Amino acid sequence: MSPLIGALTARAVLAWARRDSALDRTNFHGRTVSLAGGPALALGATVGAAAGGRHRRAAVVAGTISGAVGLYDDVVGNRPEHKAKGFRGHLGALREGRVTSGLVKIVGVGAGALAASALLPSRNRADVLLGAGVIAGTANLLNLLDLRPGRAIKAGAVIGAPLALGRDGSVAAGTLGAAAALLPADLGEEIMLGDAGANALGALLGVALVARTGPVGRALALAVLAGLTAASEKVSFTKVIEDTPWLRTLDELGRLPR
Repeated sequence: MSPLIGALTARAVLAWARRDSALDRTNFHGRTVSLAGGPALALGATVGAAAGGRHRRAAVVAGTISGAVGLYDDVVGNRPEHKAKGFRGHLGALREGRVTSGLVKIVGVGAGALAASALLPSRNRADVLLGAGVIAGTANLLNLLDLRPGRAIKAGAVIGAPLALGRDGSVAAGTLGAAAALLPADLGEEIMLGDAGANALGALLGVALVARTGPVGRALALAVLAGLTAASEKVSFTKVIEDTPWLRTLDELGRLPR
């Protein structure tokens, strides 16, 4: 039931949010797309993830906060006073007395991840911190991948599919239901997820992962996420995908011709 609830909510929010032309943007192909996909996915996935299972409070906290601060960055991030690149750039702006939307997003996602992790089963404070790192790290990873139509949702499906199985699978299942409902519009370059959608998608899948792992599993997941984040500073994920035939085929599946 949770995937259906997530899908229906996402489609309803999308229909409403697309009426706002202020959310229109130009994508990498020069096509006009709507950022309405972001709030649609954030709200749909959060509602779907919270529709069943034992971890609805953590899902609501992670999905709502990551989606909200992501949407804030989507809407105002292009303004000159908010311009900065990377974490170091945002910290540099703070030293100059500027609080960028990107810094608000980083702090917000981190705080939401910590609060969500505290609501999940944990043995001690270190376990909570590991969980927070996984939730925030997954949110960041999906955001890093959201550079081409459908890429973040496809990556989310790979991460979330095994997490949707079993009695604790409702968080991932509801999240993926909402994402699947928006995938055709994303691939068709009608909408884009933006930070709101990608961060919420990743954060909710992070909650699903943390809910099903103990300290060792969380530490391993965090190590992988940290390694991928560090690699993104040196290597273009898009170039790696385009240079790897099977990844390129999967990445382009369902997408509009160039």
